[in-house]
Amino acid sequence: MNIVPDPLIFEWDLGNIDKNLIKHKVTNQEAEEIFINESLFTTEDIIHSVKEKRLNALGQTSNGRKLFLTFTIRNNKIRIISVRDMDRGERNNYEKI
Repeated sequence: MNIVPDPLIFEWDLGNIDKNLIKHKVTNQEAEEIFINESLFTTEDIIHSVKEKRLNALGQTSNGRKLFLTFTIRNNKIRIISVRDMDRGERNNYEKI
């Protein structure tokens, strides 16, 4: 499923801009990198898509860090909601894909 807008533009909520770094030790740059690398797999997050369509992504940074990311697209910009390291099950699924 390819839903990534072109050109690739990110929008960060200034109130939460450091949340992923503090909570999960993932920088904003690392989160953005998974959209650039070819190994991106996305699915719709039906459970959390109440007010707006949310998507989940499994991807890899340029340094090979495997991340799970939740995001939405607003005004043709990617707005990252949450990002963390993949858990074991997510890593196994990602590697099978």
